[in-house]
Formats: sequence, C-alpha cells, structure tokens
Amino acid sequence: MADVVVIGAGMVGAACAYFAARAGLDVTVVDRGPVAAGTTGAGEGNILVSDKEPGPELELALLSGRLWRELAELGGFEYEAKGGLVVAETGEVLGELTRLAAAQAARGVASVAVPPGELPAREPNLAAGLAGGVLYPQDAQVQPMLAAAVLLRHAPGARLRTGVTVTGFLRHGDRVTGVRTDKGDIPAGAVVNAAGTWSGQVAALAGLDLPVLPRRGFILVTEPLTGAGGEPPIRHKVYTAAYVAGVASDSADLSTSAVIEGTQAGTVLIGASRERVGFDRTLSIPVLEILARQAVALFPFLAARRVIRAYCGFRPYCPDHLPVIGPDPRAPGLYHACGHEGAGIGLAPATGHLLAGFLTGAAPEVDPAPFRPERFAA
Repeated sequence: MADVVVIGAGMVGAACAYFAARAGLDVTVVDRGPVAAGTTGAGEGNILVSDKEPGPELELALLSGRLWRELAELGGFEYEAKGGLVVAETGEVLGELTRLAAAQAARGVASVAVPPGELPAREPNLAAGLAGGVLYPQDAQVQPMLAAAVLLRHAPGARLRTGVTVTGFLRHGDRVTGVRTDKGDIPAGAVVNAAGTWSGQVAALAGLDLPVLPRRGFILVTEPLTGAGGEPPIRHKVYTAAYVAGVASDSADLSTSAVIEGTQAGTVLIGASRERVGFDRTLSIPVLEILARQAVALFPFLAARRVIRAYCGFRPYCPDHLPVIGPDPRAPGLYHACGHEGAGIGLAPATGHLLAGFLTGAAPEVDPAPFRPERFAA
C-alpha cells in the first residue's frame, strides 16, 4: 500500500510527489492523461513575485523562489533567472507600481526602479514613450512540461501511472483510504488532490464542495527570433501594469494585458488573456488579435515577425485568489493542492513542500492557515 497517492501529474502534483518522496514516503502518482497534459502544458512557466501584493501568496512565492533556485541544480528544465520588467504607460501608473514595489520590499522582494531613459538599456527593442518601469530580479522562468517531468523522475521510488482515471475514493468510515480508478483500486494512507482545474470535480467525488473554476487564457508563439549579435530580442519577462489588475480581477468577462517573454528555443510567448467560459476550447480569433496588437504596441519589431501557433489553457481559479493547500477536515486522509490560478508553476515547490510537511508532521515554513480547504465551507 502506498503512503500517498497524488492525483495529477502536472507541475503541482509533481512537486507534491517529489517532496513527499524526498521525505521518505512511498508515493504513487496517477493521471488520466500524460505528464503535464493539462494546465501545466499550456503555461508559460512563470516564477513571479512581481505580480503579488504583500500577503499569504507572496510569502508562498518567496519560499517557492528559493526552492526553485535549489531545484535548478537538477537541471533539464531550462530554469532562467531572467528577471521581470513591469512597465508603465503613464506617470500615474508608474506611481502605483512604485508604491507596490515599496510594500513588497518590506517582505523581502528586491526591485529596481527604471526611469524612462534607462528602459532602452534594459530592453533595446521596447517601444518609446513609456513612463518607466520596475525591474524584479527574483522573477524567473522554466519550461513547465520539462520541469514536471524532471521532478517526477527525481522523486525517489515514486511510481507514475498515466492513463488512469480516478472515479471515486476508498473510505473507512469518514476517512479516505485510497482511490478507485478505472484500472482498479489503489489503497493509500493519504490522497492528495492535485488535479488542477479539475480539482473541484475530484473533490466532488468525495462529496465535497471546492470552488475551483476554469479561467481560460490564450498564448501566441512566434517563430524563433534572434537579436543582433545573437542576443535574445527580449531579455526579461516584460508586462504592463494591467497584468497585475487582471490577475486580481474577479470578473468572468474577458480581460487582456501585454505579457511578453522569450524562451531558450528562441520563440517569443505572447499573452495574456483571462475569461471564465467553462471548459470551452474554441479558438477565439478576436482575442488573439488583441494579444497581437498589445504585443506590437510594446515591442514594435514583432509586427514583422510570424506567429507559428496559438494555444489555450485553463487556470484553476479560486474566488479569493488563494490556492487550496492542506488536509481537508471534512474528509480525513484527503489533502488538496490546487487552485493556484496562473501561479501554479511558480508556487508548486512551496506547495509540495507544505504538503510533505503536513504528511510527515514537519513544521511549515509559511503560515498554512490562509490556504486551508475548509475556508469555503461557510
């Protein structure tokens, strides 16, 4: 019998498996599809502190950033400590960014004010006329599918079972003692629900209400680009201040903001859009056109470059914009690690670290109370 069954082989599930196995637990990971086939495979791989207000999520992000730097020693998933550059179109918006950076600094976030005259030195291809920006050296990026695979590969003794759909839970009284699947039962001492956007549906199999909803987003991918002298044409993750507002928004309606960054393959990723339309994967040409226009407005040279593909994914949205992490007292033996919305890649290591602590009784490095699953019950 496994000590732990982790439902979901995306980034968060992989991190939970990695840290639980490193803590000496016997781990089995199950997923109805391949590794990173859901939200992880449709992500940009962002590891950000720049977009987070002081509070519980920022504390989780700071812990995760430290853990990502340690995990980078495993290699194989294109970890880039490139930093993030948040730019402002007006002086008023720049003032808001500066105030946010000052509040974040009190919690240990490093940032550098970038006056308008210094923007070209940071990003030579950036559009002229911007009011300035703030550079966040702690922001980074990984290739998310590779990262999930690497963590699963390095989870000592962990077993991975793909193509296995969880259909219910084994119970002994109220306690969860494993999972039922379409390939047979898997008994376990504990079960971790790390099913991403589908975590609410998994919780429902245990008779629980967990308000995790899909929030759709599109990404454009350019042809591989190379700047003068072989330099990447975009050096940082670059986004406008509107991105921070979009992350914090509760609206189900479409919101967009310019988010642009390069990859080690030379392609440029262009986002971001957010809307709650259920699991509708219909390709929205109007949204893609908006993203393209926003990208060209920020980096005019992109107007002459080709987009080679576009894809969409579903962020696991929670109403209070905080992930759900920890044991569920309504179903002893069941733990949740979900609801990270667009921050799942960045927050995955801290989430896995917290979960392993819950499972082994280790003291948490951040206060887990704001993430408790039962907070929605009232």
